[in-house]
Amino acid sequence: MTVGDVTTEGPQTVPGRSAGATVEKFLHVRQLTDLLASRLSAEDQIPQSMTAASPAAWHRAHTTWFFEEFVLGRLPGYSSPEPVFRFLFNSYYEAVGPRQPRPQRGLITRPTVAEIGDFRARVDEAVVSALEAGRVDERGMELLELGCHHEQQHQELMLMDAKHLFAHNPTDPVYVHRSADPVAAAPGETDWLVVVEGVAQVGALDPADGFSYDNERPRHRVWIPGGQVATRQVTVADWKQFMADGGYSRPELWLSDGWAAVQTEGWDAPGYWRREDGAAGGASAVTAGSSVDGEWTTFTLSGRRPVVDAEPVCHVSFYEADAYARWAGARLPTEFEWEVATAGWGIRDELDPDRCHPRVAADRAIGGVWEWTASAYLPYPGFVTEEGAAGEYNGKFMSDQHVLRGGSALTPAGHTRPTYRNFFPASSRWAATGLRLAR
Repeated sequence: MTVGDVTTEGPQTVPGRSAGATVEKFLHVRQLTDLLASRLSAEDQIPQSMTAASPAAWHRAHTTWFFEEFVLGRLPGYSSPEPVFRFLFNSYYEAVGPRQPRPQRGLITRPTVAEIGDFRARVDEAVVSALEAGRVDERGMELLELGCHHEQQHQELMLMDAKHLFAHNPTDPVYVHRSADPVAAAPGETDWLVVVEGVAQVGALDPADGFSYDNERPRHRVWIPGGQVATRQVTVADWKQFMADGGYSRPELWLSDGWAAVQTEGWDAPGYWRREDGAAGGASAVTAGSSVDGEWTTFTLSGRRPVVDAEPVCHVSFYEADAYARWAGARLPTEFEWEVATAGWGIRDELDPDRCHPRVAADRAIGGVWEWTASAYLPYPGFVTEEGAAGEYNGKFMSDQHVLRGGSALTPAGHTRPTYRNFFPASSRWAATGLRLAR
């Protein structure tokens, strides 16, 4: 598929490819970020709606800084013409030096959005020139590839953060108009796939066999106790039943921290949901248990619209996913059960800049929403971090996080693979997160 000048199904990383293929991959990734940002005004790109989110301008600058710091910075004689950018756009790399505090990224109004665009163009030109001149060594090529995947992660984050920002605007802004109305088909019954008891191999193979993050390695053996995994994700219709049965008001269903979050945050429905009372003069938000007639709506990057029963439920926390599973007489799969069960399944959704929301839940397919697992985010046996400052990329976050698997409608094409380990804190709801059951 081609959108503007960007082919969304870009070339895949292959061992030993030519400098021309590397340039093509690099520019493809960079151009997609620019396309996604082009649908945001300069005013949209500066605010920070919460500490966990970052402004779009910061995402654009940080991903550029990554290439300047880790690829261009290795070249003899290179020095940045804007050294202050190293402070403004470093994220969490202690080995690099001090940085703008994360909660204050939304205060960076200078450089301007236009100047960040110039920064991107300058670094792109320098990277391409270095590649074409053969000046990037083997480690530099590895870091360049890491930087491309890093930027793909930030493409998804940029859209998630823009959605969270827009959701605070009472005018319900539209990032992209829907190319078609949501399908209102009824969801099918849940089927179950038997996962046989025994030893299984999980994790990514050697990096020479294709890109993987350090947290996906090494490939190793695990014991699978045996059970069943649902062949489709939990849907909006399923979640409505949970709500109708008092799911958000029954403490026996919830982990202690989850119940505290329900009470503190006032959760009574998934993130971005709102019940419309249909009264003249506009909609008003009411609780899930209200007797007021109306329909549930959800905020999307295409504006606010009614929820669709057949779509996978989205924007639920780990706590909510765990409570739903308990209510359903089931549980969440471990990440290893998930990897074994979904081997060979198709990818249902990947980032389409003209859509940006999940389609109807499909049987034996992943995508649409990231899926919470029962697994804590921990290192695999024999885990080794990347060398140098890049070693801070994943390992330092292996505490108080839960693993999600699959991908979402906001995940760039080519960025999804069976061994990918996404991770978020248990209370996170602004990401495109859902679930499937196991038993």
